[in-house]
Amino acid sequence: MITSGIILFVCAVLAFALSAVCGGGASFILIPVLGWLLPGAQVPAALSIGTASSSISRIVTFHSNIRWKIVIWFVPPAIPAVWFGAWMLTYINPVYLELILGLFLLSNLTLIFKSKKDTVAAASKNNPVTLSLIGLVAGFVSGLTGAVGLLFNRFYLRYGLSKEEIIATRAANELLLHLIKLCLYASFGLLTAKVVSFGLLIAAAAIVSSIFIKWVLPYISENVFQKTGYSAMVVSGTIMFLNASTNLFHQNQMQLSYQQEEAGLETKMQWQQRTFGVDFEYDDGAFEIEYEIKLADLPAKKQILVNQLAQKADKVVLEEVYGIHKHYYEVYVYKSGKLTKHDI
Repeated sequence: MITSGIILFVCAVLAFALSAVCGGGASFILIPVLGWLLPGAQVPAALSIGTASSSISRIVTFHSNIRWKIVIWFVPPAIPAVWFGAWMLTYINPVYLELILGLFLLSNLTLIFKSKKDTVAAASKNNPVTLSLIGLVAGFVSGLTGAVGLLFNRFYLRYGLSKEEIIATRAANELLLHLIKLCLYASFGLLTAKVVSFGLLIAAAAIVSSIFIKWVLPYISENVFQKTGYSAMVVSGTIMFLNASTNLFHQNQMQLSYQQEEAGLETKMQWQQRTFGVDFEYDDGAFEIEYEIKLADLPAKKQILVNQLAQKADKVVLEEVYGIHKHYYEVYVYKSGKLTKHDI
């Protein structure tokens, strides 16, 4: 427990220090770390304790830079969405959400190479309706993951805010959401003693980072701040995507295998309790996709045929096969130690 706490505190300090330079992203960096220490549903609760403390300290430090026009349109629609996102925690596998968010963050890769003029040009298109819609989505994602800052960093950067305004306005937008989430997580029984202790460690690291921000921010240009922000989104997206993919493979017992055949190559993928296959035949250069099915999945007439082939069989395996202008079924019959294959 002590060792885990030290590792988490060090990672949190480094994450919030990076957040100070790139305008956010500490939470998304910490999601994989907390995922190793806590059950998936408790990760957002621990994050919210730390990020709420971070928002408070940044509001105190940069209160004069808050863009209240954005806050007024952003926060009201986000409040009910936070409740809905927190409620959905009990029904959605966080790994799938982490995979989607990772792909979304990776989509910012091209923006790293665009000029500041190009990325800020879209700022004039934002209006109160757009701000409200962004607030709605941000509230939902925040309630579901406990983190949202870096995900919507693109919005702040393209709205034309300065680096100080981004830090201050985002903190003001998110503080109320974090406090509401903490109340909801407590009502759902997610604020265990371990969650609170890890959350307080993150909170301490967040306060340290706020002191660091005030000292280092004047030395960073707007362009470097913007490019670093997009780069942080891409790095965090890569980490989240790889972490989620690994967890999905383990959770669903995914396995890949390859087998050289006389006229081609067969690839098999096992996903949960089902097996999918891809065949490539050298003779005609055709691909076929096949996967195991149950007898009940066959048309009635073919079920009768399979029952006839399966008489006195030790084992029968059925596969549905799709190819270019082809659709048929394969029946593998194991009888007395011998295997016979039938196409129907």
